[in-house]
Amino acid sequence: MKILIVGRDQHYQESLVKFGDTHHYTVLTHYDTLPPHLLTCDLVLDFIVAEQPHQLAIYANMRRPVFINTVTQSLGAFMSQGNFQGPACIVGFNGMHTLLNRPLLELALGKAEDESIVTDICGQLQTKYVLVEDRVGLVTPRVICMIINEAYYTAMEGTATKEAIDVAMKLGTNYPYGPFEWCARIGIHQVYELLEAVYADTKDERYKICPLLRQEYLRSK
Repeated sequence: MKILIVGRDQHYQESLVKFGDTHHYTVLTHYDTLPPHLLTCDLVLDFIVAEQPHQLAIYANMRRPVFINTVTQSLGAFMSQGNFQGPACIVGFNGMHTLLNRPLLELALGKAEDESIVTDICGQLQTKYVLVEDRVGLVTPRVICMIINEAYYTAMEGTATKEAIDVAMKLGTNYPYGPFEWCARIGIHQVYELLEAVYADTKDERYKICPLLRQEYLRSK
């Protein structure tokens, strides 16, 4: 399969680990270089269009599926913001850093009738997938970032150190990383932006950003 990755080297590396080396990958960062490649690829994995939503229009007449990273915005809102119109098969996916290479590829459909296309593509990618509701944060990113946020509250209250919380979470839940380790791997900017987006969408207090997390985020800018 010819896969066009719109993103950076880290996105290519994560895709290579997830989908394997039997595919032909092309990696591009600038949207003005895309058009010739859109004619020959079998699938687009766009990790960065959220940074330039208006660029979604470039896919309007695509005949091949386009998977876009829609972690901080719902796919529907994303398409409205980008004023997207066209017949293309646009699918949201969980492209959050460190979360792509999981047993199930997390997807949100743009149109219900696109499920058969998704099934075919995922078969070619040799990956299992799960369809989730088209909501900000999808499922896994919002759960992990919520856990990270709660861990920051625990540390701020002085109940335990960050190191102790990481150890306790790994031993108690069998997670591969503790919440602070996971935050460092994902990147505090991505965690902050996701929590901010989910809280704006839900007003659920679990996603209200902990002052300590906010402080560290501002220091890292």
